[in-house]
Amino acid sequence: MPSLIVAFILSLLTTFLIIYFRDAHEKHTGDVSSLGIQKFHFNTIPRIGGLSIYIGLTAGIALRLQFASYGPSAWILPLLSSIPFAIGLSEDITKKMGIYTRLVLIIVSAYLACYYLGIKIPKVGIVGIDLLLSVPIFATSITLFAITGLTNAYNIIDGINGLSSMVGMLAASCLAYLGFILGDSELLFLSLVLVAAILGFFILNYPRGLIFLGDGGAYLIGFWNAVLCIWLTYQHNQVSPWFALLVNAYPITETLFTIYRRAIYRKSHAMRADRLHLHSLIYRRVLHTSTPQTEMELINANAKTAPYLWILSSVTLAPALLWWDQTAILVIFFIIYLMIYLWLYKRIICFRIPKWLLRG
Repeated sequence: MPSLIVAFILSLLTTFLIIYFRDAHEKHTGDVSSLGIQKFHFNTIPRIGGLSIYIGLTAGIALRLQFASYGPSAWILPLLSSIPFAIGLSEDITKKMGIYTRLVLIIVSAYLACYYLGIKIPKVGIVGIDLLLSVPIFATSITLFAITGLTNAYNIIDGINGLSSMVGMLAASCLAYLGFILGDSELLFLSLVLVAAILGFFILNYPRGLIFLGDGGAYLIGFWNAVLCIWLTYQHNQVSPWFALLVNAYPITETLFTIYRRAIYRKSHAMRADRLHLHSLIYRRVLHTSTPQTEMELINANAKTAPYLWILSSVTLAPALLWWDQTAILVIFFIIYLMIYLWLYKRIICFRIPKWLLRG
């Protein structure tokens, strides 16, 4: 418990200091609203909130290792997570880190995680694919794809205050629950310390958006959760691999659908930013059909959007926690979730918004 408190307090303190001294560094760390069509803020806001989470994580784990005899994964995971975090932080500061450079370095990080932690996706519950996963090179390739994809997925959904960070806390909390149920104290701690570190940042990010998560923070959360998900299913064969899919269903679905929408449907560049993410549509078409004119109106508009996606993200969490070892049931719930997501997206994009979504 002391290590979790330290992770939270140091994350909160670092976040406060970044905001308090923003004038001294915002030239390099600020997120300017005019630099992207997907921006939802007026002023220049620090976008290095990931630094707070990283410091909280590192301090919490360092303290815990003084009193607990965990395996090497307890220090290997934060060490390897430093790579995607540093990649994202570099982009947050320089704004010059290319997309493909970041992608390659994240793949390298994922490979190192697989090698040093000795993990891979063991199965998916589909006979043909499970047979292929018995081939080491195929299993490694799929694992690298999964870790890299989820790392980027948390960055893709990071467009509204409190969205990516809350989704990350929810996923990590589910992992902590499984760690508790299975008696895996290492998994339990590594999940909870992430929650504690994110919470320290979240308090000052939501609802007013005084600081942003940034690419560094989003990559850190996504990579950490991805590695723990694969570690869980690899170390505990009784856990369905679809558990990991369901606790991250929203960022995964948003990412895959974004790639389809951009590259296949619109025949555009899959990495080109736009304002057609589900969170963008809810912000502009469901809650706020007119553009906010003042900073306070914009803050309020932004803050009201995230809870919609928190609820959507939570749809798959209950079945994941109840039937974590029942692949068939989890597959059914994922299909139901996917149908809800696609139905909701289509209704909003076609301006046929369900009445229960609209403000009263």
